[in-house]
This record gives sequence, C-alpha cells and structure tokens, in this order.
Amino acid sequence: MPTYQFEAMDSTGQEIKDVIEAVSEEEAQATIRQMGYFVTKIAVKKQKKVAAEKAKGGKKRGFVIGGVNSKVLTTFTRQLSILQDAGLPILRSLRILEQQCKGGRLKVSLQDTCDEIEGGSTLSEAMAKSPKCFNRLYVNMIKAGEAGGALELILQRLADFQERAQSLKRKIKGAMIYPIVVISVAVGILTFIMIKIVPSFVTIFEDFEVELPPMTIMLMTVSYLTVTYWYLIPGIPISIWLFIKLLRKFEAGRVGWDMFLLKMPIFGQLVEKNILARTTRTLGTLVASGVPILEGLNITRETSGNAVFENLFAKISESIREGESIAKPMKEYSQMSFHPMAAFFWAFFCGGPIGLLIYMGKMRSRVVDDLTVNMVDVGEETGELDTMLYKVADTYDEEVSVLTESLVSLMEPLLIIFLGGAVGFIVIALFMPLVALITNLS
Repeated sequence: MPTYQFEAMDSTGQEIKDVIEAVSEEEAQATIRQMGYFVTKIAVKKQKKVAAEKAKGGKKRGFVIGGVNSKVLTTFTRQLSILQDAGLPILRSLRILEQQCKGGRLKVSLQDTCDEIEGGSTLSEAMAKSPKCFNRLYVNMIKAGEAGGALELILQRLADFQERAQSLKRKIKGAMIYPIVVISVAVGILTFIMIKIVPSFVTIFEDFEVELPPMTIMLMTVSYLTVTYWYLIPGIPISIWLFIKLLRKFEAGRVGWDMFLLKMPIFGQLVEKNILARTTRTLGTLVASGVPILEGLNITRETSGNAVFENLFAKISESIREGESIAKPMKEYSQMSFHPMAAFFWAFFCGGPIGLLIYMGKMRSRVVDDLTVNMVDVGEETGELDTMLYKVADTYDEEVSVLTESLVSLMEPLLIIFLGGAVGFIVIALFMPLVALITNLS
C-alpha cells in the first residue's frame, strides 16, 4: 500500500505535515478530510527519500544465509492476520512484527518489505522481492487479497493452510523418529558385538582347537568382514544417497526416482497420499482466494515436489487452455507409463528380476484415484471447486494419519523380532562351541 506525504491546515490555520497510508490519492485525501484537516499538498513518498533516511540513521541489515523456517513463517502469518483483522494499517502491522522478530531471514525480509511499501509498492509487490522468504504461493494469495479487498480473510486462509501443512509434516516426522532411533541403536549394538565381543571368542576357540558348527563359522565370517570393512557400514548408505542425488540432477533420473517413490513397497502409499493432500489443499486455497485457475495450477505444480505430479498439472493446464475441464485430463494423464530409470530403481532396490516383475505390474497404475476425480468434477459443475478440494485434502490427511500410525504399529514388532533374532543367533552361535568345550574338558 503506498505511503503519501501531505501538508495540510487544521481548523485554527496551523500547518500540519505528516504521512498516511492509502490505496489511492483520492482515498488519502478523504481520510485526511475526515481527520479535520484541509489538504494543501500531497504526494507519494518516494523510495529515494526513504533510502536517504535509512542511510542517515537507519539500522544496517544483517547478513543472513538460507531461507525462513516454515514454523516461524506460519506464526508470522497468523499474527499478521490478527493485526489486520483488528484494523491496523499494514505498514504499522509489519513494523510491529519486524520489531519482535529475532535476527534472521524473516526480520531482514520484513525490513525490506516495509521499505518497499514506504516507497509506494503494494504488499504483494514488496513481498515478491524477497523470494527466499515469501514464495509464489504466498505472494499470489496476498495479491488476490489486495485485488478483492479481503486481505485479512486471505491471511487467515493462508495461516490455516500453513498450520495444516505443519501439522501433517509434524505427524509424519514424529512417527519416523521411533523406527529410525531403534534401527540406529540396533546397528550400533550389533556392530560393537561383531568388532569387540566375537573376536575374543574366536581366540578362545582357536586356542582349544574346538570343532565349530556352521552357525559359528558364519558368525565368525560376518565378524571378520565387519572388522575389516567397518567403514562400509556408514559408507554404503551414504554412497547410495549421493548416487540418487546425482541421478536426480538429470530430468530422466528425477522422473524415474519419483515414479519409484510413489509405488515403492510399504512407504509408497504414504508418499502418494501425502502429496495428494498437499496439492489439493494448495489448489483449493488458491481457488478460494480468487487466484486464476491457470496461475493456481502452475503454483501447485511448482510446490508439489514430485516430477510425476508436476507433469500431471502441466498437462491439466494445457488442456484447460484448449477448453477442457480439470477432471477429464486429471483422470486421463494420472496414469503412469514405462520409464527405464524407474525400472532401474525397482531392480536395484527390490532384488533384480523380482523388482522388475513388480514394476511391470504397477507401472500402469494411476496416481490420482476416482474419488479425487469425481469430487473435482462435482466441484466444477456446482461452482464449489474449492470446497471439494478441501474435502479431498481432509480425506487424504486422515488417511495419511491412519497409515502412519499403522506403519509404526507394524514396525514395532518387526524391529523387536529382528533385534531379538539377531541377538539370539549370536548367543546360540557362541555358546554351542562353549558347551562342547566344557563337555570335553569335563
């Protein structure tokens, strides 16, 4: 919102100099007259003047690296929506939030945004100049709110959207902590046993020339390999991760990995439903905020985070330009096809030929089911597309929550069985020769 610098006279004839925020010059003059002043001069406050004032006595910008934490941005959006609902001018609201911000990307971006607004830019234009803090989704929703004169409502929707996304991410991360910790501890304990405990028993068996059973020989072989090639324990996972990162730098590798990720065993459904929940909620929020459908689809495509869904939304946008609805191309282009890199990942992670056979059975599956397509179709026919998209997102949010809890419940006994079986195998393999040794000595 532009800032106007004005000169006026009050009822006693005294000269007044001040600044005021308004959408246009006519609105600024009307507001000044309501204050009981007679306007003699008014003009937009230039950015050069603001910059000069900053150079004289303003605070220096701090040097920051990286973006803004999503939790911090969510809190800021909620606070800004509350201040706007209370009727405070946007510049004053931003100044209040900027002062209470800790040092970081958000504070610097708010300082830049306030300077841009003082120079005559709108809020969306000012935020667009800080892309590391405010992405396209954020900026376009603010722009739609300014155009429709309902900025406080748009900020509330944006805050609700961010809070729901944060809640879903928090649930998934919280559910993954337990199995990751258990697996890490189990690997650490087993590695310690193989490196420190088993070699001691090997020395005893060699000194007494005990005949070793096959289980003990297998355990000794594993222990020897662990002691000799211990660096492969962290090295193999890191190498696989770097290899995947390298392949994802190429378009074919990225598409193949994302196709594998959507249909991978156990976790594929969780990934797919999570992306569907996020994309439908994003598109629903944009449509409800008044963003044009093509712009909304482009923003949703960019924020999907998966190459398969990016291609899907690109096809939907092309079909809409040709006069089609959303539901028809969504159903038509949601079916995946054969991709050589996807086949490679299935063979690499799922046992060669077995993985390829599984992939051949899944490669024609769809990433958007009939429920979503039908809900979108009904929403287009009734003019309630945003409401239907919200309902689809709520459905998938619930499914992700239930699926996450089910996977955690399933993994707990599996991890216990694995750890118990590994420890039991080690104990039996070590004590069988000991029993034979004690028997011979007696």
